[in-house]
Amino acid sequence: MDTVKFLLALIILSVGVAGFYYYSDQSNLYRVLGLLAAAAVAAGIASTTGRGRALLGFLKNSRTEVRKMVWPTRQEAFQTTLIVMFLVLLVGVFLWLVDMILGWAIQIVLGG
Repeated sequence: MDTVKFLLALIILSVGVAGFYYYSDQSNLYRVLGLLAAAAVAAGIASTTGRGRALLGFLKNSRTEVRKMVWPTRQEAFQTTLIVMFLVLLVGVFLWLVDMILGWAIQIVLGG
């Protein structure tokens, strides 16, 4: 039965996309709303299948895990950004110096 539901959802979504392009002379607002409605109906049908329920459970668990995360404060984010910018500048200067030294060494070796 899950296969039939998936096929039905795919057909509804395909009809929504086809309708979006078929009614190209209509307002974009109505076309997008129709496409979103078809996508919502197709997603609703697909969510009643075994895989759909598993996906919804996964998304719910993911949301729970994101809520458990400890986000940095504004000050921590600012300080981390400054450290990253300083290190990028430092590595850039280092690579520039290495490039200049290697260029100088190659000129000496080649006698240029």
